[in-house]
This record gives sequence, structure tokens and C-alpha cells, in this order.
Amino acid sequence: MPLLPAPSIAREIFADALPSAERYAEFLAGPGVERGLIGPREVDRLWERHLLNCAVMAEVIPADATVIDIGSGAGLPGLVLAIARPDLSVTLLEPLLRRTVFLQECVDLLGLSNVEVRRARAEEVAGEFAADVVTARAVAPLERLAGWALPLLRPGGELLALKGERAAAELEQASAILSEFGVRDTEVLQVGHGKVEPPATVVRVVAGKAPRPSGRRTSSRRGGRRRGERKR
Repeated sequence: MPLLPAPSIAREIFADALPSAERYAEFLAGPGVERGLIGPREVDRLWERHLLNCAVMAEVIPADATVIDIGSGAGLPGLVLAIARPDLSVTLLEPLLRRTVFLQECVDLLGLSNVEVRRARAEEVAGEFAADVVTARAVAPLERLAGWALPLLRPGGELLALKGERAAAELEQASAILSEFGVRDTEVLQVGHGKVEPPATVVRVVAGKAPRPSGRRTSSRRGGRRRGERKR
């Protein structure tokens, strides 16, 4: 299925970076589909459901932030944010080799000097980073995601998780582990008003003092598909 042209709102969102966003979309629709990074049925809604939905997260990321994208997969949202916001320093954290190869090819194709691709699970690099922001999309329920993300943040850093209609319920279910990590604040945000319909739902969690990794067995089987094997 051919890739649809970028909608007019994409120019407002990506500004001068729109040509890079278009090249990335073409790469997703071609090699991305061929290698199983995205499903063929997603091609006709790449812009609305994926690229723009991820890009509007930039509204709540501070200037010049260091960002770690957990379970980057095909680069959503981390690579999209790096394209839209060249002031960000983005690490794409992905455990599967075939996906890190794809991500590195995207970075090279687009000439993105603000992106590093790292093959690893979040649990394996806990303590190596003190990022301003950790992002995630379609990785895991917040109760598990928080245990992986919070050890990667500096005190006051933020986990920004792109979620759906169950965002508030997930936040409630994660209250125990969030308390364990001493988070400062949590909220559910709607971003992209007037740009994407419906607006994107983001769960924001503000880290307290640098947390230690919990004793929970987050690296074991996680209810079916492993985190690195989720479908995009």
C-alpha cells in the first residue's frame, strides 16, 4: 500500500524538519514493513496514528533535554522526537538486534547527530544514565514500565509514557511501585490539541531522589510477549 502524503498539519509540527520526517515515513513504509517493524495495514495511517501522535509529545519536553526512549522498536516515539526537536539528545534503547540495525540505518539516512542507538534492556543500563526525560510507547503497563524507567532518570526527571484510554487506570494500578520509588508527582496530560484528533494521552511521572532498581523480577517473562517482541 503506498504511503499517503504528509498532512498539512505536519509542516506546523515538524517545521524545517518535515523533509526528514517524510524520508523517515518512507523508510518505515518500505524497509520497515518488509522487515516486520510495522504492519502493512499501518502504512495508510502512518502520519496520523504514529508520526504525528508521537511528535506532539515534544510539547511537554523541555529545551535541550537528554532523552532515553525505552523499547524504541521502529523509532516511535524516540526517533520522531529527535527529528522534530534537534535540540534534544536522544538515546534509542532497544534490545533486539534487527531493530537496532534498522534504527541505526534510519539515523544514518537522516544524518541525525543528536541520536545514539543502544542495544540493551532498560534493566541492564540502570545506574548508567541520569536523563531529563524517559519516553515510551506501547512497551508495557505503567506498573512495569515505571520500574524500568525511573532508575534512568535524574531527580526531578520525567517519565513520559504515551498511553491510551486506560491511562488513568494504569496510573492508579501503579501507585504502589510509584510510592516505592518516591516519585514527586504524577498526572495524565492531553497533548496536541488542534493538531491530532483525538489529542495524545501522556502519563507524566516525576522522579524523586535517584531510585535504586527494585527487587522485582522485571526481566523475566511479562505475561506473554516479551517486551522486546511487542507488535508495532
